[in-house]
Amino acid sequence: MAVMNLSLGIDIGGTFTDIVAYEHDTARFHSHKILTTPEDPSQAVVSGIEHLFRTARLDCAGVRRVVHATTLFTNALIERKGAATGLITTRGFRDTIELRREHKYELYDLFIELPHPLVRRALRLEVDERTLADGSIETRLDENELRERVRDLITAGVESVAVVLLHSYANPAHEQAARALIECEFPQLQVSISSDVSRQLREYERTSTTLVNAYIKPLASGYLDRLCGKLAAAGIGAPLFMMLSNGGLTHVAEAKRVPVQLLESGPAAGALAAAFFAARSDEHNVLALDMGGTTAKLAVVENGEPLVAYRFEASREQRFMEGSGMPVDISTIELIEIGAGGGSIATVSELGLLKVGPRSAGARPGPACYRRGGDEPTVTDANLLLGCYDAERFAAGTVPIDPTAAADAVARLCPATGMSAPELARGIHAVVNESMAAAARVHIAERGHDARNFTLLVTGGGGPVHGCEVARRLGIMRIVCPPAAGVASALGLLVAPARVDRSASLMHSLGGMDWQALEAAYAALEADASAVIAQTLSMATAPQLARLADMRFVGQGYEVVTALPPGPYTESTERAIREAFERAYAAVFGRHPPVAEIELVTIRVRATASAGEGQLAVGLTNTDAPPRPRTSRPVVLAGGAAPLTAPVYDRATLPAGLRLVGPALIEEPSSTLLIPPGASAMVQASGNIIVTLPEADSASMP
Repeated sequence: MAVMNLSLGIDIGGTFTDIVAYEHDTARFHSHKILTTPEDPSQAVVSGIEHLFRTARLDCAGVRRVVHATTLFTNALIERKGAATGLITTRGFRDTIELRREHKYELYDLFIELPHPLVRRALRLEVDERTLADGSIETRLDENELRERVRDLITAGVESVAVVLLHSYANPAHEQAARALIECEFPQLQVSISSDVSRQLREYERTSTTLVNAYIKPLASGYLDRLCGKLAAAGIGAPLFMMLSNGGLTHVAEAKRVPVQLLESGPAAGALAAAFFAARSDEHNVLALDMGGTTAKLAVVENGEPLVAYRFEASREQRFMEGSGMPVDISTIELIEIGAGGGSIATVSELGLLKVGPRSAGARPGPACYRRGGDEPTVTDANLLLGCYDAERFAAGTVPIDPTAAADAVARLCPATGMSAPELARGIHAVVNESMAAAARVHIAERGHDARNFTLLVTGGGGPVHGCEVARRLGIMRIVCPPAAGVASALGLLVAPARVDRSASLMHSLGGMDWQALEAAYAALEADASAVIAQTLSMATAPQLARLADMRFVGQGYEVVTALPPGPYTESTERAIREAFERAYAAVFGRHPPVAEIELVTIRVRATASAGEGQLAVGLTNTDAPPRPRTSRPVVLAGGAAPLTAPVYDRATLPAGLRLVGPALIEEPSSTLLIPPGASAMVQASGNIIVTLPEADSASMP
């Protein structure tokens, strides 16, 4: 086996783990999809790498870097499977996390369910200390009392402790002293302090973010240590980078220190891949649909960049209800997740209506057709019965699926619905399509856009099968399906930059700003972010730095994140900063209030640097040889009761410039692209397949 210059991408989802090895010298890539092992996700990673490197004849010694994304920590938070966690806080503030905000996400619901605190009240303990909002210390930290409280937590079985002291964003001295004491005298505990995790004002949000970090920190530390050990044992000595929720990369030590940054790492990789492949087709405004085995993710890519938010809610009680989850103050690619994946289970409601998801069969037991113990009908079972999948070539033959088991599972719902199995399969397919389309309508409309002005880019194992029908329901006429669409998130890992975001609250009016202090604060954040970039990358490349700020008019309760001009800042910079905020405010609200004074609340720094040794180059060569279908099979399409015979093509055999007219199926090891009747598809030299729907199908369905 030849030693090559390789990059390795690993994306762990709820159902499948995707492995991609990219050869920098030849621009070739190899991929493998394997069922996730929930009891130990690293097991599937190692097994998948061994299979891929054996079949592709690659050498582990040639791996120069490993990039990893996972939903492990998000799932642990949702399922409440994190560590036993305690909270140390200022006397009088133990109930901040339970009092939350006055806002109710469902105003008239008398039985509203709010997120249960990660830490029960008995494990939320107080100490004497007081820092004022201006950073001055009124009451010194009582270290003896702190020792007693930590001993009480250890006696109660706590493994991880969050330290959240009042106004520590203004002066972190007490939190830093508490961490030093705990780490020195109680080394068995994992410690998270809010001034490291979220140095921002608003006690509830800061407490919530720090508790989430503490809750998953032991899990992250143990998992990453095990994974690094197994990779080394397999002969891979390359550095391991972790994908962050903001679409950047960081090194393992930083990921273990602040694992809350990893919560949305998997979906972020998919959004990066969407932006990358869309640009190769000169598409800069796309709706990225990544449909996996457990969920579907939707992200907006505008002007070539995924939208980034600086706060999101984890573990919502109501999936689409803002305010029903735990606020987490981290930067993250803005997206929504829908319980609409290949493993989403179909049921019949009390009203006799067909419902699909959000409950999923996951990797264990999986859809009924996997024959791993599942007996409930899923989207994958329905698609198999409709002819969308080849039972013998599903996931490149590594996951054998059984049409008979799928038919038996779907038939179980027939008595309750009064439909035949084929009708029910069509219904499951249609319901999950409308679930994704409905979520996309809301997501795009909330950002002031019209879906018809976007192109739909489909990835994931299920995205290419459902993409054209989802696009039709949204009024979108153009669909992009990138190469290796089923493992696109893992490919996205290999094009991600190293990125670090830092923030600190610094409330001050713009008119009376201490410009020297402001410049010093920004410089400190830039130095911190640049140091993490330097630790992440071996090359001494200076990072690109961007300055932002959360700003508002005086009297307002919430801020607008504003991109600021580069520093250094002096009194002469005030006008440029003011104009930047006014433009950002007008873009959101359309007008300005009759207020002249502006407040700067939180300063932010973004540091980025290229982490790769070259851009991913996946393309096709032109050929005059006309492709021939590998086979054909009957497939039932949306709106039709009778099956149509569709030719089936191997994607690897399709030359650049080829045009096809639907119905047709284009298969590759990780996904199948379904082209409906009347639609045309063209293979571009970039490797993307562009599908154009006929005019009659472009009208949005209700």
